Amino acid sequence: MARHIAIEGYKWWRSGVIYQIYPRSFADSSGDGIGDLRGITQRLDVLVDLGVDALWLSPFYTSPQKDAGYDVADYCDVDPLFGTLADFDELMKTAHLKNLRVMIDLVPNHTSDQHRWFQDALNSKPGSKEREYYHFKNGLGDNGELPPNNWLSMFGGPAWTRCEDGQWFLHLFDSSQPDLNWENPLVRSEFEAILRFWLDRGVDGFRVDQPHAMAKAAGLPDHPYVDEAGAGFIEGREAPPMWFQDSVHEIFRDWRKILESYPGQRAMCGEAYVLPLSLMALWVRPDEFHQTFNFRFLDAGWNEAAITSAIDESFEAFDSVGAPSTWVLNNHDVMRHVSRFGGNYGRATASDGIGINDPQPDNETGLAIAKGATLFMLGLPGASYLYQGEELGLPDHTTLEDEYRQDPTFLRTNGKRLGRDGSRVPLPWEKGNQSNGFSETGASWLPQPSSYKALSRDQQLNVADSTLEFYKAALRLRNELKLGEGSFDWVNQGELLSYKNGETLIIHNFSDIPKRLPAGRLLLASAELFEGLLPAHASCYLKV
Repeated sequence: MARHIAIEGYKWWRSGVIYQIYPRSFADSSGDGIGDLRGITQRLDVLVDLGVDALWLSPFYTSPQKDAGYDVADYCDVDPLFGTLADFDELMKTAHLKNLRVMIDLVPNHTSDQHRWFQDALNSKPGSKEREYYHFKNGLGDNGELPPNNWLSMFGGPAWTRCEDGQWFLHLFDSSQPDLNWENPLVRSEFEAILRFWLDRGVDGFRVDQPHAMAKAAGLPDHPYVDEAGAGFIEGREAPPMWFQDSVHEIFRDWRKILESYPGQRAMCGEAYVLPLSLMALWVRPDEFHQTFNFRFLDAGWNEAAITSAIDESFEAFDSVGAPSTWVLNNHDVMRHVSRFGGNYGRATASDGIGINDPQPDNETGLAIAKGATLFMLGLPGASYLYQGEELGLPDHTTLEDEYRQDPTFLRTNGKRLGRDGSRVPLPWEKGNQSNGFSETGASWLPQPSSYKALSRDQQLNVADSTLEFYKAALRLRNELKLGEGSFDWVNQGELLSYKNGETLIIHNFSDIPKRLPAGRLLLASAELFEGLLPAHASCYLKV
């Protein structure tokens, strides 16, 4: 059973609580129905009140928005949908005055097909230096009419699209997102300049999108078990030629040097879906990423054996290289945990959301489990990530009509896979108009479910038993007890899953009936205790 020894010396990226903002759905200051940078700036006091340490902003760059901004057309400017560079600078200035760090998304695996680099490539001849920015290849078959290999897109369909001149270009995601060629030194130098551009504007770090896809095996050979894994991989099998290539580590070491050349604690988090975690640990060695997302924990559902195993594996792997573990239960790519835990929908990262014709989750039970899971997670040493709106107990929009869906997964599969729109619905701030204060006009790029009215922030503020006040209390206690910087030891409490962090005992009741607690002073619980019994699905902190 794992244990973890506290590491002295505070670093925000080791132990902080980082709040993900999905800009188009956070707050709309202009009334056009799309969230923007000014909207974020206007609401920063709310996040200070919540008690988070840092913000992570999903993409706000210039983009045709085929994949909600993860198709970047200009890495050094703000899309007019979200504002201007001056708005970004004001956001940075205001956040820092309020002692909030700011991380921004970096999308290095692919660009938009509208990016100048790709347009130059399309307008150049095969074999040109412009085409070397991407993966352009001749096709197979008598006339090159077949794709160059058997790779599939993560969004469905083949990973290749043919140009008018007969060559094919690679896109592991949407066809509007051509993959960059990271063997090209020019691509590397372009991104080093991009890093410096944002570091010069004061950003505290980067969340790096899909870093495990950046390097490809030489010659782009076939996926050896594509019939079994599709576009992905199978843990324990050989790495497919588009995932986990060793040559990517040199890139991250170069980036780490750039970050360390700037004052303050600048940090990188990799969205590295690398398993087992002993392999992912190689990505957070002291000269590479500072942290990576812990998908093992996210994928564990809320199952006692899986959670226990994930925590053990995490500390063993990350402690071996001196890196912090990260803990996360939600993000913009997965079903919100209230709905996920309110039904049986499989792995979080394989989820495509719930539709109007699907079995609907029990959100009341889901919220009880979600609050217990969150309190248990926030007691773990390391960095924790929260996703906007989970502090309100928001469920997914599980009855969203197809006409509103915009996720490329939905479009590329002709609706067979619903996509991630259900978790990306704009936030409800004040009960009232059609978007509950998301915008003054009531406009909203995705409609909210009817349940969001009662869950609006103003309906929960200073309400003792609300989810919002529970999150605030949990974060306040986590900070006071320095749990993020603490230690970890499993403690045998019979039918209760328990661990100790310093002098705090963290307990979760995985059973379906209330259980008696051991001796100790109750600091906080995710549900009201009755006669000293911890309710089913609840967690608590005890001073021992």
